[in-house]
Amino acid sequence: MDSLSSSFLSPLTHPKPLLSPTKQPDFNFNFNFNISSVRTEEKPQTVTRKNPPPPPLKKQQNSQNDPPRRSAAPAPGPARGADLSLPATIFNALDGIINNFIDPPLRLSVDPRHVLSDNFAPVGELPPTECAVEHGALPPCLDGAYIRNGPNPQHLPRGPYHLFDGDGMLHSIRISGGRATLCSRYVKTYKYTIEKDTGFPVIPNVFSGFNGLSASAARGAVTAARVLAGQFNPANGIGLANTSLALFGGNLYALGESDLPYMLKVAPDGDVVTLGRHDFDGKLAMSMTAHPKIDPDTGEAFAFRYGPVPPFLTFFHFDANGNKQPDVPIFTMTRPSFLHDFAITKKHAIFGDIQIGMNPVDMLVGGGSPVGADPAKVPRLGVIPRYARDESDMRWFDVPGFNAVHSINAWDEEDAIVMVAPNILSVEHTLERLDLIHASVEKVRIDLKTGMVTRHPVSTRNLDFAVINPAYMGKKNKYVYAAVGDPMPKVTGIVKLDVSVSEGDRRDCIVASRMYGPGCYGGEPFFVAREPNNLEVDEDDGYVVSYVHDENTGVSRFLVMDAKSPNLDIVAAVKLPRRVPYGFHGLFVRQSDLNRL
Repeated sequence: MDSLSSSFLSPLTHPKPLLSPTKQPDFNFNFNFNISSVRTEEKPQTVTRKNPPPPPLKKQQNSQNDPPRRSAAPAPGPARGADLSLPATIFNALDGIINNFIDPPLRLSVDPRHVLSDNFAPVGELPPTECAVEHGALPPCLDGAYIRNGPNPQHLPRGPYHLFDGDGMLHSIRISGGRATLCSRYVKTYKYTIEKDTGFPVIPNVFSGFNGLSASAARGAVTAARVLAGQFNPANGIGLANTSLALFGGNLYALGESDLPYMLKVAPDGDVVTLGRHDFDGKLAMSMTAHPKIDPDTGEAFAFRYGPVPPFLTFFHFDANGNKQPDVPIFTMTRPSFLHDFAITKKHAIFGDIQIGMNPVDMLVGGGSPVGADPAKVPRLGVIPRYARDESDMRWFDVPGFNAVHSINAWDEEDAIVMVAPNILSVEHTLERLDLIHASVEKVRIDLKTGMVTRHPVSTRNLDFAVINPAYMGKKNKYVYAAVGDPMPKVTGIVKLDVSVSEGDRRDCIVASRMYGPGCYGGEPFFVAREPNNLEVDEDDGYVVSYVHDENTGVSRFLVMDAKSPNLDIVAAVKLPRRVPYGFHGLFVRQSDLNRL
C-alpha cells in the first residue's frame, strides 16, 4: 500500500516546536502527478487575434507520469469553432488591445501566470470517481458529503486576474459505508453558462478588471457594448458563486456575495448538480453574503448584503422553512465598507465596519483595486437585535485597530456580547498581497451597559479560516479550529484553540496542532461531530476534515483528524484520483440532509 510521508503526519503541539512522530503509519508522498489545466478550447478556432498575448507558457499535460509543472498556460484566444458574430469578433479584438496595451497584467498579484501557479492552477470537471482509503477507516458519522467551494476559471485569463475572480467549482467527496467518491463540478451560474456557450470570456473580472481610469473606462465600454449586442443580460446575474456553501430551509446553496444563491443537490452517485439561481419567491432581488449564520436550535438563517450605494448595509433573515423575511436597511453605516462576514448571538447580530471599503477614487486615479484600505478610518462594531424590524436599536462601538474580515463565533453574556474573530494586522495588504497578511485571533467583549469594548489576544500565530462545532453557533463555545497561514493563502496546518481562558491569561491558547510537512498545504478545516444530536457529549467529540495537497508529488488527499487528540491524529486518509486546487470555504452535509434535498 502507498503511504503518506512521515513529515506530513508528524504532530506539532504547543508550546513545543516539534514533537516526535506518533505511532501512526509513515506516509510517503512519492507519486508522480502533474498539474492539469482547465479546458480552454474544444472546437476549431475561426478567428485570428491581431494583438497576440504575451508568450504563453507550455501547455500542461494530464499524465500522472509527467513531473509537476509550476504554472497554468494562458488561453491563446477564443474557443475553436465558437460562433463568432461580427460584434463578438470586434469585442474580442478590443479585449485583446485592453489586455495587452492599456492594462496588461504587470503586477504579480494580477498576473495569471503567477496567481494560477502550482496548485492554484485550474482543473476540469471530474465525474464521480471512486477513491482509495489508504490509511485508517472513514468513521460512520462521516456518511454524507464534504463539499468545498473555490475559484477555478473556466477560461484561462488573457489579461489581469485576481484569485477571487475564478468561476466557482465544487469539490465534493461523497462518503457512504466507509467508501469515498470524489466529484468536481462547476457551479452552473449564468456567467459560466454564457461563457461556455460562447467559448470565450464575456463578463469582466471585478477584482482585477477595473484598475485605473483608462482600464475601467475601456472595459466598461466593451461590457456595455456586449450587453447592447445581446451577448449577456446582467439582470440574470454576473456572480461566480465561488466562495462558500450553506444548508438552510431544506436546501443547499453555493454562494458568492455578488449574486443570488445557486441551489444544488448531490445525486446518489455523488454527482453535484446545479438546480438554478434562487430568489426566494422574488423576495431576494439582489445579492447576499456568502457567510449566512444558521442557528442550530431554530433552523433560521441570518444574512445581509452590502454595496456601493445607500443603504450600504441591509440585514435580513430566513425562517426555518427558508422563507425570507423583510429587509432591515442600515442607514447609520454612512460609507461603503467591505462586509464579508458577520456574527450572531441568540439576541443580536454584529457587523464590522472595517478599514477596508469601496475605493473608487484610488481605482480611477491611482490605478488600484475597486476595494482598498483607508488607514485613517476608525473601525467599529455595529450591534442590532437579530429580530429587529428597523435600525432604531442599532448601536455602533469604535474599536480602533480591529479589522475582522471573517468571524468565528459570538455569544451573549450578562449585559455584554463576546465575539471571537481573526484581526488582520496588515490591512493594507488584504487584497493586493495576500502573502503579507497576518491575522491574530482575538476575543472582543462589548459591554452594552457602559459602551466599553475590551480585547484579549487568543493567539499570535497567523490564523484564519477558523471554524467551530456548528452546534455552538451563536452560543458560548470553548474550541476553535483554525488554518495556519504561512503565508496565506496557503495553509500549512491546523491548530485547535481553547478560547475559554480568562482575559488576564496571556498564554497562547493553542492546545493541539497538526502541521502538514514541507511542500504540503491544506485549506479551511471543518468540524464534524461524532454524535450531532447528543447534547451530553463533549464539544470537541468529533473529527476535523480538510483537503491537503502535496506540491512535491502533485497528490491530493482528504484527511480526517481526531479533534479530541492532542496532536489532531489522522484517523483516515483518502488518496484522491486527481489533485484538488486550493480554495475557500466548505461544508459537510450529512446523509439524512442529502436525502431531503
